Order: sequence, then structure tokens, then C-alpha cells
Amino acid sequence: MPLTFALDPAMTPALRDGVLDLWTDVSNAGGSVGFVPPVTREDIRPELVKHLAAMTEGRTRLLVGHDEDGQVAATAFVAFNTHRLMKHWVWLYTVMVHPRHQGKGYGRDLLAAAADAVRGLEGIEAIRLTCRGGHGLEHFYGSCGYKEVGRVPGAIRVAPDDDRDDIIMLLPLG
Repeated sequence: MPLTFALDPAMTPALRDGVLDLWTDVSNAGGSVGFVPPVTREDIRPELVKHLAAMTEGRTRLLVGHDEDGQVAATAFVAFNTHRLMKHWVWLYTVMVHPRHQGKGYGRDLLAAAADAVRGLEGIEAIRLTCRGGHGLEHFYGSCGYKEVGRVPGAIRVAPDDDRDDIIMLLPLG
């Protein structure tokens, strides 16, 4: 069954905990979402709080996908630029699909829902995101219409002697 997406849902304790659980599960499954396993909910909570604060301030929006059981199954945070010369594009952060839903096409659905949501925002012409090299994520994003526009070799250190490229991807919305 397809996910049901909502942009800017009411931030209830259940939703907050669902996002926290998703982020923890994705991280512990090896997902490239800012952490290296093993992590706990308490490791991730401060990062989530930063995102929630940015949402409260109107700098970030949350797209959530719920599965058929009503569980948080996918998320992406849309962050606005504050630089006066870069307000025509947004960042997509913390793009996640729960490991139990991998292989169902939900990642593509999430990216399509994000693009649709961003297309509805006045003056936004493109979405940028970064991904960690070494997992082939740039190929997945490329298959969803994103183009690699930059790469910083070895910018992400996931462990001693394990540096990964920081890959910058762009999706023009025109």
C-alpha cells in the first residue's frame, strides 16, 4: 500500500516519537542520516530538537509519510535558505524511509511528494540535498531526477580511516 504524506502535520508527542524512532532505526540500519550505528534515541534527540526548533521558527518544514498502520514510515525536512541571494532554492534534509519498508518504492514516493510540496512554495525553483558517498545514493537520487552538481572528497568521516565524499545533488523544478 502507498504511504500517506502530509506536509507540516501537527507536531504531537506521538509524531515526535515516531520521527525519533524512525531516525534511530534508519541510523542503526546503516542509513546515511547524520549518524553512524549504533545509536540510541537519546543520541538522536538533540538533532531532532534542532529540527523542531527550526520548524517553530518557520525555517524548516516537515514532510511525513505514514504507512497503512498509521506509523511514521518516511520523512524529509525542507529547509529554507536565509541568504538573500539563495532564497530561490531549498535544502532537503534527513530523507528517511524505515528499513521495514525498503524496496517498496517508498523512497521514490517520498522524493516525489517532497518535489510536489516544494513546487507549491512561492518562488522556489530547485531542491538541493547532500548524500554520503560509498552507498550509491547518488545513483538512486539520479534515478529520481536529481543531478550531481558537486562533490567534496573525504568530507565525511564515519570512522577512523573511513572518509566518504559529500555529494551535492540538485533537482530543478522548472
